[in-house]
Amino acid sequence: MRVAIDGPAGSGKSTVARAIAGRANVTYLDTGAMYRAVTCKCLADGVPVTDAERVADVARSIDIRFGQDHRGQTVHADGQDVTAAIRTAAVDRNVSAVSAIPAVREAMVERQRKLGAEGDVVAEGRDIGTVVFPDAEVKVYLTADPAARAHRRAVQRGGGDAAVDANATADAAEEQKVLDDLIRRDQLDSTREVAPLRPAEDAVHIDSSNLTLEQVVDQVMGLIAAARAKEAVHA
Repeated sequence: MRVAIDGPAGSGKSTVARAIAGRANVTYLDTGAMYRAVTCKCLADGVPVTDAERVADVARSIDIRFGQDHRGQTVHADGQDVTAAIRTAAVDRNVSAVSAIPAVREAMVERQRKLGAEGDVVAEGRDIGTVVFPDAEVKVYLTADPAARAHRRAVQRGGGDAAVDANATADAAEEQKVLDDLIRRDQLDSTREVAPLRPAEDAVHIDSSNLTLEQVVDQVMGLIAAARAKEAVHA
């Protein structure tokens, strides 16, 4: 069973995917964190994100591993814990440029497909249902209006989680900066030549602007139940 969740930045894909992994008993494959880890490594090592060849070299050689601790899922790059570092504003500003490099995407997609072949997974990103797992049994395109997405991301940076706390607040100036960044990233992600952000033709669209996390998860779990029932019929 492969569950593909695509959508723009800040739409809640990661939060939903983590919840689905727990409820559906599948592995959470955080593909966005993989691109962020490459971006983080480039920034730390002084590799310009505009230097496609050097960035691609980083993507091909980096060792990315997922783990678990009291924070939830952790991310390590070349032995360093980058769980927090990959969520900084600097990475936000540069990850679209890194992920648009064809050789970087080739390296990451190859790793993602290998992980998907090893067992049941839920993966989220920009091109999971269109490129990584085009034959996924469940495909979801999760979106929300830009203001809602900016609020969630700003709250996240402040240590909160708007997906589970409807009363969570964020600094207004920070939220506006996040909104500006999201609008810019939407433009970059949807117009890039390689694997642009777009829904798969057979994806189910879910707008989470006015939905709780539980409501979104319930909808996706319904799709998974239907897909499993279909598999049982054809088994």
